[in-house]
Amino acid sequence: MEDEQPLSEDYEQPVAYDNEGHPLYAHPTGHVNAGAMIASQAVHMSRPTEIEKPFISDATKVKHDQSRQLYPGLNLSEGEYVIAAVRRHIIGLIFPLSLGVILVSIALSVMFNYDFTVTSLGLQGALASSGLGSLIILLFIILTSLFTYVSYYVYNSNRFYLTNESIIEQIQTGLFYKREQSISLGSVEDASYLQEGLLEEIVNYGTIRLSTIGDETTYTFKYVDRPKKVIDILNNAVESFKNGRPVNGS
Repeated sequence: MEDEQPLSEDYEQPVAYDNEGHPLYAHPTGHVNAGAMIASQAVHMSRPTEIEKPFISDATKVKHDQSRQLYPGLNLSEGEYVIAAVRRHIIGLIFPLSLGVILVSIALSVMFNYDFTVTSLGLQGALASSGLGSLIILLFIILTSLFTYVSYYVYNSNRFYLTNESIIEQIQTGLFYKREQSISLGSVEDASYLQEGLLEEIVNYGTIRLSTIGDETTYTFKYVDRPKKVIDILNNAVESFKNGRPVNGS
């Protein structure tokens, strides 16, 4: 009679179920569950509660504090300071200021010689009254002066700042419309200037143009005083920033 061979146990089949219906397996000593092995090999990475801050030298801190005092409206990051502050050339104000001065001068001349104006123009009725005429002219002078000041304010509120980390452009197109855009020096792909016409060459003003990597938008800043000098400083700053060298205004 042949010896009986022990039946091999199928350890892949559950032998029972727990109260919640989960299968229970019978494994011999030394058998490792594959799921347990995978779980034991899992690596959990912990994120530090405090991110290490970059080193900022004392000289950089001094420049940062000075920039915060000189330009309180700028949102400068820690260690960021202004290298160059560019404003528009005064030539862009010649037309609106001249027009305002001319209109106010004419109005004052008419008001102080209103009787002569009434006679010359043959005005009658209420307009012939010097009191009413002076009031209308005075109102015209106030409105003209106000519009002239608004033109001056809006024009000078457009500013261009170059820092050791970015380019900040403040754009004001109206009395109650203002926006700010910032471009990292590392994103600048091309920076150039344009001078068109004899007047721009003689007076030495022009337009700065910037393009960024992966962006089809061209950023412009018009009526820049000495645009070539500004572009030279900007290109040097971009090159130093991308090569990891200290960025300065020279």
